[in-house]
Amino acid sequence: MAEVTSPHNPLVKEARRAGRAGTLTAQGFCVAEGLHLLEEALRSGCEVEAVLVAERAAAVVEALGPAPGGARLLRLADNVFDGVAATETSQGVLALVKPPAFTAGDVMARASPLVVLDGIQDPGNAGAMLRTAEAFGAGGVVMLKGSVSPYNPKALRASAGSVFRMPLTAGLETEQFLEMASLLALKLYAAMPRGAPPPSECDLAGRCAIVIGAEGGGVRAAIVERAGHLAIPCRGVESLNAAVAAGILLYEAQRQREAANATN
Repeated sequence: MAEVTSPHNPLVKEARRAGRAGTLTAQGFCVAEGLHLLEEALRSGCEVEAVLVAERAAAVVEALGPAPGGARLLRLADNVFDGVAATETSQGVLALVKPPAFTAGDVMARASPLVVLDGIQDPGNAGAMLRTAEAFGAGGVVMLKGSVSPYNPKALRASAGSVFRMPLTAGLETEQFLEMASLLALKLYAAMPRGAPPPSECDLAGRCAIVIGAEGGGVRAAIVERAGHLAIPCRGVESLNAAVAAGILLYEAQRQREAANATN
């Protein structure tokens, strides 16, 4: 295990920059912190460029055996590692992982339903929505421009590894999304806080995309104007947390697909 004591090490600097910005490195790797995300990345067949280990956690990592897939294994002085880690109570392990790459066309053409995040800026919500999308069999996830990066450290942790498996595209402009949806004959449903049919009355078993907006502003007007509307019946509250709403809508979409398959 190579030792690194300087915060100016090129790999350390690149990992620190990507982690703080919530983006990929220049080589296309995200910063996945914690043993669980490392295990999920390996289970998902992702390439791991390097595993960075704090001095205090070196014994734990050494007990796991050799670095996976020829990845570099670097032991960092604790203060150097803490300068890269995003969490205050880190396990002392982070990895540079290459998530799968999809074009917008790849994702938009996949089996339904698609989940569209419109201005979701809370990384915990975004990550939870990715996890929910995988759990309920969504075809893919579209994160429109203005949403948080899926590679934000908190979003990565909240996804619990789903970011390494879900077909995903991020940063898509609204008009580009609408044009592609029209070309692909994709039915759009905008999740509304109230005043719309419940999801049980909407056709979520066909080719569709469910658009969920930020809790403050909701789905942007350009999409609302061109989409069908649905609303989850609620009592005593204005609206639901975005990730909770995604779970309810995707569960209903799964229920409808299973019912349709059972009758065919």
